[in-house]
Amino acid sequence: QVQFVESGGGLVQPGGSLRLSCAASGISFRAYTMGWYRQAPGKQRELVATITPSSNPNYGDWVKGRLTNSRDNAKNMVYLQMNSLNGEVTAVYYCTAPTCSVWGQGTQVTVSS
Repeated sequence: QVQFVESGGGLVQPGGSLRLSCAASGISFRAYTMGWYRQAPGKQRELVATITPSSNPNYGDWVKGRLTNSRDNAKNMVYLQMNSLNGEVTAVYYCTAPTCSVWGQGTQVTVSS
């Protein structure tokens, strides 16, 4: 059974940082490109970042250098380091393998003073 479990979200003040984690199971993790997606209130889910099995990242146009995507193939983990946060990143963040039709429960990120 394929499963993705996100964690690490929370309430953070503007300018703060968070590190999201995603634990993957039920797949040959090191063979898959992994992706982070987000869904803000009233908006469609959109791509945040992807990372290939060899750890080459790609980012959505809106990221502007504030996020760093990484993975640990030995632990079946994906990470999203989020720095210099502002309100526009408030959303529920999900991780998945884009070729799998499975989504986790997501983790809420809220940036507010």
